[in-house]
Amino acid sequence: MLDNLLIHALLAGVGICFLAGPLGCFVVWRRMSYFGATLAHAALLGVGLGFVLSINVYIAIIGICVAVSLILVALVKDLRFADDTILGILAHGTLAAGIISVSMFSNVRLDIMTYLFGDILSVSTADLVWIYCGGAISLICLFCLWRPLISITADADIAFVEGVSVSVVRIIFMILIAFVIAVTMKIVGVLLIISLLIIPAAAARPFSRTPEQMALLAIAIGSISVVMGLKLSWWVDTPASPSIVVAATALFFLTLIKKQR
Repeated sequence: MLDNLLIHALLAGVGICFLAGPLGCFVVWRRMSYFGATLAHAALLGVGLGFVLSINVYIAIIGICVAVSLILVALVKDLRFADDTILGILAHGTLAAGIISVSMFSNVRLDIMTYLFGDILSVSTADLVWIYCGGAISLICLFCLWRPLISITADADIAFVEGVSVSVVRIIFMILIAFVIAVTMKIVGVLLIISLLIIPAAAARPFSRTPEQMALLAIAIGSISVVMGLKLSWWVDTPASPSIVVAATALFFLTLIKKQR
């Protein structure tokens, strides 16, 4: 039984890394870590609404994250407020609304700690199907958008002149991030979701000469972090999800030391 739990956890973690690695590269390049954190906080509102409305939690999370993304796109045009101010308002506002939506319904049995800190050892076969099927579709979309995303990351104005639909590409990219957050929430939780996006990508950046190389290295580093984290959890009896993030952080600092030499 325990072996099955570990196998499911390993498959889930590695599957997420294949999607989070390439997307995380763009999050790092575009300095969007705070945006990812905002969607992560908003995801808790999706969890609450999913249980309250009796709909699939993953779908509810994606819906809320997409809605927040569209609201953000509309609000950033208001020059009276800085982007980080708007992100902070949306992040904490949706997090508070999510907590309230759960607390108001006594018939909703929800282990809020699982969604805050994750529980990778509770991943089921259905979760794996969702991760790999949805992940495959998302990777295909990312592959189709790879060049346009690189173009708008380098210079959005030039990309627009070259015929790239900047707004559409950005919205689809936000939707992909929303999906990663939806399926990653059960792996590492709301408070640690962004770590799987930015830490492997940041660790891969100093050793990469091309965007494609960085994406592959990010996948590899993320997968190694999952293996190391699960081993640490097994040997020292630590929480599995935070152990994965600690392993990823350790690898990041090791890569810094290696690069400096």
